[in-house]
Amino acid sequence: MSIRAITEEDIKNLEILAAKYPERRSALLPMLHYVQSIQGMVSPAGIQTCAKVLDLTPAEVAAVATFYTMFKRFPMGKHHIGVCTNTLCALLGGDELWKELTDTLGIGHDETTVEGLFTIERIECQAACTVAPVVTVNWEFMDSMTPKSLRELIEKLKLGAPVQSTRGVQITSISDSERLLAGFNDGKYSDSPLADDSMLAGLRVAKQRNMSAPAGKGVK
Repeated sequence: MSIRAITEEDIKNLEILAAKYPERRSALLPMLHYVQSIQGMVSPAGIQTCAKVLDLTPAEVAAVATFYTMFKRFPMGKHHIGVCTNTLCALLGGDELWKELTDTLGIGHDETTVEGLFTIERIECQAACTVAPVVTVNWEFMDSMTPKSLRELIEKLKLGAPVQSTRGVQITSISDSERLLAGFNDGKYSDSPLADDSMLAGLRVAKQRNMSAPAGKGVK
């Protein structure tokens, strides 16, 4: 799989990101997401470019790129599928989902299918325990999944059929999601529901019982 070269236009976009922050090096995470959006990975050239824009050493940039698991040092497929297998998701079927995914696609953790369509990852908590077990596609949530619904999801993605995330937008590609994470607005925010009924259940009960959080120390 060929890796697209970083262009002068890309460098201008990295400069735009760096200019958003009082301390330019604070833009490193968004910049790495941008690099990943255009190259499908964080390449050595991407690390060198980010280092040059931020006046950092390549080692400093590489240390960040290798610390966070969202940044990949290998080419990803068009779709990144993550299965949460932390405690609650595992108890409610996350391990079964992971087995279904690996058996169906014939690959394992941080591996990509031969045609370059899917990269899969076994993920820790994704902060969606109320709708466990959860799967993400390009970091968009697919809630309360079952092996059957996962198989159906994979088939739709293979066919290029429309797939709507549970609490987000229509699935496109990991490249589009990475560009959004970098901070370039795609204008689709209004298409996403803010929360579903299960996520609001705790708030609803708290209001019914007139419950509130205790004031912090020094707060009047």
